[in-house]
Amino acid sequence: MTEKIIQRNASGWENLPITWPDSIRRVMAARGIKAEADLSYSLSELPKPSLMLGMEEAVTLLAKAVMAQQRIMIVADFDTDGATSCAVAIRGLQAMGAKHLNYIVPNRFVHGYGLTPELLAEVPEQQQPDLLLTVDNGIASITGVEAAHARGIKVLITDHHLPGEVLPKADAIINPNQHGDEFPSKNMAGVGVCFYLLLGLRQYLRAENWFEQQHLEEPKLNSLLDLVALGTVADVVPLDKLNRTLVNLGLARIRAGRACAGINALIEVSGRDLRTLASQDMGFSIAPRLNAAGRLEDMGMGIETLLMNNPAEALSAAHVLDDINVQRRVVEQDMQADALTMLTKMSFDENNPPLGYCLYDEQWHQGVVGLLASRIKERQHRPVIAFAPGNEGEVKGSARSIPGVHIRDVLALVANQAPAGMLTRFGGHAMAAGLTLAMEDLPQFEKLFLSALQQTVDPAVLQAELLSDGELTSNDISLQLAELLPTIAPWGQGFSEPQFHGHFMVTEIRAVGQQQDHLRLTLDTGNGQLVTAMAFRQLQPAWLAKGGNALIRYRLAVNDFRQQRSVQMLVDNLIEP
Repeated sequence: MTEKIIQRNASGWENLPITWPDSIRRVMAARGIKAEADLSYSLSELPKPSLMLGMEEAVTLLAKAVMAQQRIMIVADFDTDGATSCAVAIRGLQAMGAKHLNYIVPNRFVHGYGLTPELLAEVPEQQQPDLLLTVDNGIASITGVEAAHARGIKVLITDHHLPGEVLPKADAIINPNQHGDEFPSKNMAGVGVCFYLLLGLRQYLRAENWFEQQHLEEPKLNSLLDLVALGTVADVVPLDKLNRTLVNLGLARIRAGRACAGINALIEVSGRDLRTLASQDMGFSIAPRLNAAGRLEDMGMGIETLLMNNPAEALSAAHVLDDINVQRRVVEQDMQADALTMLTKMSFDENNPPLGYCLYDEQWHQGVVGLLASRIKERQHRPVIAFAPGNEGEVKGSARSIPGVHIRDVLALVANQAPAGMLTRFGGHAMAAGLTLAMEDLPQFEKLFLSALQQTVDPAVLQAELLSDGELTSNDISLQLAELLPTIAPWGQGFSEPQFHGHFMVTEIRAVGQQQDHLRLTLDTGNGQLVTAMAFRQLQPAWLAKGGNALIRYRLAVNDFRQQRSVQMLVDNLIEP
């Protein structure tokens, strides 16, 4: 893979507050921050719920169900966005006076994704709800909505995934990505859409004097922002101003010790300090422990953890999730080894690799193929679809893409060019998607997939451009800057964590970890300053030697070891100088 460091354009940084360090001003200017006000995060500054297409119908439908004390069932999803969405919906609706609440979450190995007839069949007649509320799913549930209506159940869909050409005939739909929706932000996660529904519902019930009539204190929905922040970061949606606001306010609640018991417990078992928790911690430490339940077991375990109010019970549940996550790591490592072996056996020119990869093994776990696709995508800088056995005669695939290749659009092109019925179940967004195929169609699908990439991909996006915020001086590589960076803004997709680069002399090299698959380097940054640099999941390249030089792209972090805090580097790329 060709790698090239590109320094981000930070023009205009001189106009930012002089109280900020120059390194911070350049970082912010490169992300479009033009004034200090751009880093002001307040719910009052966000777009109004009424701007979202379908909000009036959705709020009216849900309000009537709450006021009539109808039975409401949440249809969740089996990832962290779906789990937090479910917890937000239940906690929010309970606070507004709903008494008959329940939820159901599909098992990916049994029911497939979203509201399906198979999932609905699991609901016995005596527990049948009056209203189904989907969270983080539903926009593709055409047959599921039909099955619900056949049983006399109304359906309210909240989703954020890109809609197909035909929408389900639900009683109400809110999704900022609907055709004709003029809501200014299209990047919300499912949990953000659910939170907006609650904002609209509270406004409706307030106008109806519902809270006074029921002697209820009007709920403060900012109490849900810890869950909203976790789901938003975990779903890797672009952190535009709206999403940064939700995440920033949620992080503030967590750091102040006001998160729900489940999140606090997950923070504890992951070994993180809630007082200094950063968005990266939620994405790489908290969310994987929830996701593991949906990947290997049942996401109901994760949802229950987020709904617990007793800290001791929540901690016990979090330990169970942590154990499942350990199992997930083992499965993922084995699958990754298999995939790398496959790549070495493929016959292609290293200087001209395929435009994308379709990988399949009959022993792979369908709950982990998304992680596998992501790992191989990062390694090869190509779109990747990893497949595992699904229902009898089927394979289920999880796709991950690179910037510049809209993977759902690629799949839509495949569906248009494929024989009728070959690719009927797929969905997702620009960077990730899922699909189901007949196993016998996999070879033909791979040909059509590569052909679709050939038709749509600009070759320029296939060169891995490693963006950098520039070089830091030896004085800037400091504990002070490492502590400051996580507090300035929530970092994530579309508002990336600052990365820097530089040439350093390597004074020590050591392989570490149980698998000896991490590198610990000691670098001379100049002026006699030595800094530890950790290169996770990286082996020592042949050219790297003690006493030699390396070009390194890295992030600054704090190493808190035995109550001694020091600056360290997290190495993203080791490049031969």
